Amino acid sequence: MLRLLLALSLFFLNLHACKNSSESCKQKVLDSAAISSQRLKIPIQNNKLLIFSKTPPKETILKHDPFLSLYIIEDTKKFKYPFKINYNLSLEVMGADNSRTVKGKIVKKQLGLESFAIFSQPLSTPSLILNSCCDLEGIVTERGIIEKEYIDRFIKIKNVSYGDFGIRVKDENSVVVVKESNPFIKLNQFKAGDIILELDAKKVKDSASFMRNILFSLIGSAHSVKIKRGSKTLTLRAITQKKVGGGYQDDVYLEFLGIQFDKKLFIVKIEKKAQHFGLKIGDRLLQADTKDIKDADDIFDKTDKVKNSLNLLFERDHFQFFVKVN
Repeated sequence: MLRLLLALSLFFLNLHACKNSSESCKQKVLDSAAISSQRLKIPIQNNKLLIFSKTPPKETILKHDPFLSLYIIEDTKKFKYPFKINYNLSLEVMGADNSRTVKGKIVKKQLGLESFAIFSQPLSTPSLILNSCCDLEGIVTERGIIEKEYIDRFIKIKNVSYGDFGIRVKDENSVVVVKESNPFIKLNQFKAGDIILELDAKKVKDSASFMRNILFSLIGSAHSVKIKRGSKTLTLRAITQKKVGGGYQDDVYLEFLGIQFDKKLFIVKIEKKAQHFGLKIGDRLLQADTKDIKDADDIFDKTDKVKNSLNLLFERDHFQFFVKVN
C-alpha cells in the first residue's frame, strides 16, 4: 500500500511539476529563435541544434535522419535554456510558434514512418509541441507531428537506421491488422489480414507502438510474432531488415530490389543488384501486372497479392516495355 501511495505521489508530482504559462513557452520559442524561415532550429542539450528542414543546412552536419528530415548541428550561440525532451506524462500540451500557443492534445499517434501524428487543433507549420514545462513533445511539419520518441532516438543513436518486417498495419476493431505485406523482403511470412497478437511474447496494444518497436529494433535481430490468421493462431519468426523507404524517403516496396523512385514514379537510383533488369534512371513506372499505377499505394495493392514475381510496365522516351521482377 505504501509503495502504491508513493508511486501515485510521484505520478502526480510529474504531472504538476511545471505550471509555466503558455506565454512563457511562446517567449522561449522566440528567444531561442527555434522557428525561422520555415525551418526549425531547436536548441537542445550539449550545445546542439535540432533542425527540421527539407533541404540540408549550410552548417556542418553532425547527424542526419533522411526519413524524418532531421539534422543536428553545433549551436554556435549556445542558448542558455535548451529544450528538453519530456519523458513524463503531461496533463496538457500546446502547439507553439512565434506568435501564439494553442492548447490541445495529440488525437492520433504517429504510425511509424507511414503517417505522422495529428493534433486536436489546427497548427501552423513548422511549430513545436510543448508541455507545461516548455519541454518538447513533438515538432509540427506539413505532414503532421513527429513525436518525441522518434526525436529522442535520433538525438541518442550514433548511426541512423530503422528496422522493417515488410508490413504495414492498421487499427481495426480494437486489434492490429496487417493491411499490406511486401513480397520482396526476405523471409516475410506475413499476409494481409493477419491479426497481430503478440511481439516477443508481449501483447500488442496498438499499431503505433507496434510499428515503433519494429522500427527501433536492431537490424538482423530475430523476433517471434504471434498472429491470428483466419481460425488459426500461429507464431511467425521475423528478422528485422533495414528499412529503405518511408517518411520523407519515397517508399514503393521496390526499393528492396535496388530501385528507387520519386513521387511521380520516375526511377532516380538503380543499385548494382538491380542493374540486370536493364532499367535506366528516368524510366517511369506505368503499370504492375497490367494494372495502372498512379502512386505508391497502387503498388502496395498489386504487390501484396504477388507471390513470386511482378510484371512492370515502364516508359522510356515514349517507348514502353515490360520488366519482370522477383
